[in-house]
Amino acid sequence: MEIELAVFDMDGLIFDSERTFAKELKKVMASYGYNLTKEVYISTIGLTGKSLKEKMLLNYGENYPFEEISKKARQNVSCLSQSGKIEVKKGIPELLEFFYEKGIKCAVASSTKSRYVDLYLKSANLRQYFNSITGGEETERSKPEPDIFLTACKKENAAAEKTVVFEDSPNGVAAALRANINVICIPDMVYPPKDMLKKALFVAEDAFGAMDFLKSVLD
Repeated sequence: MEIELAVFDMDGLIFDSERTFAKELKKVMASYGYNLTKEVYISTIGLTGKSLKEKMLLNYGENYPFEEISKKARQNVSCLSQSGKIEVKKGIPELLEFFYEKGIKCAVASSTKSRYVDLYLKSANLRQYFNSITGGEETERSKPEPDIFLTACKKENAAAEKTVVFEDSPNGVAAALRANINVICIPDMVYPPKDMLKKALFVAEDAFGAMDFLKSVLD
């Protein structure tokens, strides 16, 4: 197997940030009189922009102040990131170093806006591992559509068949599969359906497991 590019999701994959964002979003929503349930939050993982807004309005009504609440929650998470309170997921630094030593380029494709991705990576001293960042604002359609991964490949001039995506969520795995890119799933808050996981290149408990698998299959 030959890999030219490794594309990483961010929330729930590089950082243990999904739970943190859910907690902060719940707080902000409560201050406006809304209750964020686990079921609603899980259904939004991997979504951004128009798709995310539509999902939230569907659950909380047309008067739900989506932009205002989302902005406040993201600012809260950014403050936590800058103070080092969002943990890097197990094995991620080692996996990134593995790719660096192999001369394999890395990129981020996240539903989060690129300016926040850049901030989080710099706060964790991981930014130097990534050639490029593709944020959720750069594509009209969000995951589970393939656009964000195809954009990331185009930025790096990498062929889909020589790219591997690392994802944690069902929407993210579906997006990679629709882009015809091999995907390694490291589940976080929710396990993708079994029929979806069967189509993944590999399912790992953590980044260490993913790295062990890659060592066994790389040319």
